[in-house]
Amino acid sequence: MPLDYLTNKHPDSPFMKDLAPTIYRQRLVVEGYPKEPISDLQIKQYLSELSVKIDMHQLIEPVTHRSDTFGWAGWIHWETSGAHFYAWEQPILFYSVDIYTCKAFDPKLAAEFTKDFFGSESVEFREF
Repeated sequence: MPLDYLTNKHPDSPFMKDLAPTIYRQRLVVEGYPKEPISDLQIKQYLSELSVKIDMHQLIEPVTHRSDTFGWAGWIHWETSGAHFYAWEQPILFYSVDIYTCKAFDPKLAAEFTKDFFGSESVEFREF
């Protein structure tokens, strides 16, 4: 399919036109290797504690679901957006967190909290 309908026609470009400049948005992905497999309860606890750590108002208790093929996933809804969590056991122990908010937060604080919560030696993180 041609990319003519897109404003940003080059797939490797890091830039994207801001279609809603009056709406603040912040995105962060944090990834790492946990010390042990991550459980349903740990995901729920992590998402609730992350809410407090980065000052987000939690609207619901975290929701989780397990895929027998790919592992755990979790989500939390905040007044100002939310966060998704994914945990693999195979082929390696690995997690990925996707935080999307309409309220500013400290990405280094979120990354450090995530690293410490799961006992990771280090994490990789990037804002979008």
